[in-house]
Amino acid sequence: TSFSTPKKKKRDDGMREHVTGCARSEGYYKIDKKDKLKYLNNSRAFAEEPPADTQVRNPAVNGVWRSEQRRLLSSFTGSCDSDLLKFNQLKFRKKKLKFCKSHIHDWGLFAMEPIAADEMVIEYVGQNIRQVIADMREKRYEDEGIGSSYMFRVDHDTIIDATKCGNFARFINHSCNPNCYAKVITVESQKKIVIYSKQHINVNEEITYDYKFPIEDVKIPCLCGSENCRGTLN
Repeated sequence: TSFSTPKKKKRDDGMREHVTGCARSEGYYKIDKKDKLKYLNNSRAFAEEPPADTQVRNPAVNGVWRSEQRRLLSSFTGSCDSDLLKFNQLKFRKKKLKFCKSHIHDWGLFAMEPIAADEMVIEYVGQNIRQVIADMREKRYEDEGIGSSYMFRVDHDTIIDATKCGNFARFINHSCNPNCYAKVITVESQKKIVIYSKQHINVNEEITYDYKFPIEDVKIPCLCGSENCRGTLN
């Protein structure tokens, strides 16, 4: 029994027509450059042609479509966790921030763009650890000569340690009259700390929030310089 090689038939778009119904059954074959260019040009023209439903220019139809989109968006945001929605928006559209020398203390975080009030500025990123681990690390950091540790308490037994594993949020300084505040939100059963803006923040303005340290006998002096400065962080 002998098998005959299928004849190569070409379509108008330059592609070869597979007479057996399956390209794999006909083996490897070389496509001529002229046919390849013809196919690519036809494909590009088809891709650039706008769909028929987008060519509608009737303002009334477009207005109805836009109002329907707004209605769907409002119903979606109303049925979802607002914190989760805002957190996803924070990941999608990060604020432009920079860290540099601060007049308050050492390094600070500054805005590189205007930030409106009640917006998510940045997430406080670090390692989630238990209280017992935080106590051990705090002692170890002191032995290593690390003057500042960047630990943020989430709840009774959960602390975020950003001392050696964190982002720009750890450079935010304390202020008794801050322009931001910290909030604990829950995203997919995991607690996160996010910094929100309390008011409008201008370009090159330093990002600050109140550390809200517990009251202790050994006081830590506050250097924020605001009019209502309490004098100490704790």
